[in-house]
Formats: sequence, structure tokens, C-alpha cells
Amino acid sequence: MSFFRTIARGSLAAFIILFGARNVVAMPKAGQSAPDFNLPSQEGAPVSLKDYRGHWVVLYFYPKDFTSGCTLEGRNFQRDSAQYVTRDAVVLGVSVDNSKSHADFCAKEGLSFKLLADTDAKVSKAYGSLMKIPGMKLSARNTFLIDPKGKIAKVYPKVDVSGHSAAVLADLDALRKR
Repeated sequence: MSFFRTIARGSLAAFIILFGARNVVAMPKAGQSAPDFNLPSQEGAPVSLKDYRGHWVVLYFYPKDFTSGCTLEGRNFQRDSAQYVTRDAVVLGVSVDNSKSHADFCAKEGLSFKLLADTDAKVSKAYGSLMKIPGMKLSARNTFLIDPKGKIAKVYPKVDVSGHSAAVLADLDALRKR
């Protein structure tokens, strides 16, 4: 199969591997203040990190709506949404897709948490989660667990989506006991 057919069939992973996508800026580390942001959600309403001061925030970056890994990751966070609520935590997803794409993705997959449209990629860049790919901008699959004071409590680089939500919940439990 040719390279272009592979891309046309949605193999974003092959494209990223071939062109050696990498982060443009270093990721913030645990203990640092989480960079603030103000982005539109799938509903078009602005969402700021400051809106969630006093609560735990799971801020996850993902490459693209409607792709297999991103769908599985979103479904897993949705499946565990009640567990996040009992831990006073909110899940926020971020990609460079626009609000309309996020709204369609949420409707198709039954996602009730907020997906934020980082169309200019400034927030992805601030979190060291912007992949550098010739002619494209995509958010890298990284997650940040932010404590109620706005500090980064844990960083999850290059996330494997299969058990990610369960791992975040376990870490959230451990961090809340401190």
C-alpha cells in the first residue's frame, strides 16, 4: 500500500512515525503552576482553568476527534465519569479540532465532559503537547493531573489509552491521601 493511501485511510500514526513528530516545547513538570487557558468548549462557551480552582482537573491532550485511539480514550474517561465526580475531579479534553468537530464527536460517542478547541495550538504548545509535523498541527497524547490549587500534580507523557483512565484514578486516590 502506498504512503498516500495509508494516510488517506486515516493512518495518522504512520504519518507521525514517518515524519518523526516531536514536541516543540518542554512539558511543565509536577510541582509547577499549570498554565492557564481560556478555550471554547464543544458548546462554544469559554472555559478557563481558573473556573476549576478548588477541584482536581484531568487535562488530557489528544490528536484528533473520531480517530480510534482518541475515541477509546474518550470512551474510557466517560465510562469512569462517576468515579471522577466522587473524587471532586473534572475531565477536560483538548485538541486542535474546532468546537463543531468536538460537538459532533461528543454526540456520536456520548461524551458528557468538556472538549476544548485549541485551534491556534497555543495551549497545546504551553503544555509541551504540540506535535511538530510538516504542514500539520496536532496535540500530542499527554495528560496532566492538576491539583485544586492549580499546580501540576502528575504528568503522563505519551499516554497508552487502554488503561489510562484507571491509572489516573489510582493516582488521584494516592495524591488525595497526602
